[in-house]
Amino acid sequence: MDKTPLLEIASMSGAKLLRDAPGVTISNINKDTRTIRPGDLYIGLRGENFDGNAFASEAIEKGAGAVLLDSPDEAQKLSTSAPVLLAENSLTALTNLAAAWRTKLDLKVLGITGSSGKTSTKEFAAAVLGSKFKVVKTHGNLNNHIGVPLSILAASASDKAAVWEVGMNHPGEIAPLAALIKPDCAIITNIGTAHIEYMKTRDAIALEKGMLAEAVPATGSVILSAEDDKTDSIAARCRGKVIRTGLKNSNLTATEIVPASTGTTFTVVLHSADQTLTATASIPVQGLHMVQNALMAIAAGLELGIPLEAAVKGLARTELAGGRLEQRVHKGVTFLDDTYNANPDSMEAALSTLRFTPCMGRRIAVLGKMGELGDYAAEGYSRVGCATVKYADILVTVGQEARHISAIARELGFSRIHEVEDTSAAARILDQLARPGDLVLVKGSRSARMETLFQKLQS
Repeated sequence: MDKTPLLEIASMSGAKLLRDAPGVTISNINKDTRTIRPGDLYIGLRGENFDGNAFASEAIEKGAGAVLLDSPDEAQKLSTSAPVLLAENSLTALTNLAAAWRTKLDLKVLGITGSSGKTSTKEFAAAVLGSKFKVVKTHGNLNNHIGVPLSILAASASDKAAVWEVGMNHPGEIAPLAALIKPDCAIITNIGTAHIEYMKTRDAIALEKGMLAEAVPATGSVILSAEDDKTDSIAARCRGKVIRTGLKNSNLTATEIVPASTGTTFTVVLHSADQTLTATASIPVQGLHMVQNALMAIAAGLELGIPLEAAVKGLARTELAGGRLEQRVHKGVTFLDDTYNANPDSMEAALSTLRFTPCMGRRIAVLGKMGELGDYAAEGYSRVGCATVKYADILVTVGQEARHISAIARELGFSRIHEVEDTSAAARILDQLARPGDLVLVKGSRSARMETLFQKLQS
């Protein structure tokens, strides 16, 4: 956010300015007192187990330039001259502020949603667009009803493109967020089973994710997966141009895919009405699903004015966050750290990557639980068990829920199984079991905290 007078902040948010401070301007919005910087506007949001209003004094002590609250009592308690804005609801005020700020921004907006691959696709797309534009992007996974407004408010007038994730785990969440970001282009990575506990069916997930596609105007573009069985139904809802990407039957595809220790190289093939263009591309990560995500990012770049050669050069500069098939080496053993999150679709993709990543030894899968599966849990764990038998040499399950994976594998005749209760025990097993040349995949949902395994391996 560019420096904006506090009075204008009040007007845009719909909050009442109780204590003014002439000359005060705001350029950053913050909801967390742990990261407050001098001059920030602190917004006190309410959650199930906390009330951000109660931390207003702490925010001011740490240098907040002003606070926005929705508790008159907490506002009255502040014995300070710091400016105070009072709203009926702090979240509504934050949303209003973001909506007003979005109208001031002149930039190309790419919105991304999907059951998996959103964050890696975001990073690929930001790198592609960065070859021509100054880009602002979603930080981390700030993609919900709080994160999206904060992401919009992080943009400034100097930004020329934005790559914003739009997430959901319940019905009715995508449409209002899509209306906020006003996308010129959208990517829907896939329709899988993430959050199926709340959405009940993949058809319901497709309906919800497709709300982002519906928000793209007739002058815009929607990039969909050629391999996804829900693509046709989503394409039928689009006003804008539809581009299909994937490894077959698509407008933009990849051939000559070569995995290596440092990533993957492939040839991008662009089919148009009058010609076929090719370019050599590389990404710093393994996995066919990562190639598919990269193709979507390239397609978005093409639609937003990036030539193919510039797009693949930008793609090569991608820096992915940790926990997404990040390679680690410990005592000659290579680890694929894919601990960021997990659902049946991403588990299958990661296990496929385990099989097709070059290695000199055995392939070991260390798998934790998957969250938010609800009634789909039995089928989801069965899918992962079958994929394990197909792609791994050895299975280590971590925690009681993950034993559903080993149970299926055992039924299929797979015998090289170790079942442990936590990551400490998994680390001990690996210290004994893994040897130089082996390749080890570590994956599970965030709640499984599989990343802690790396802290517990013997040095």
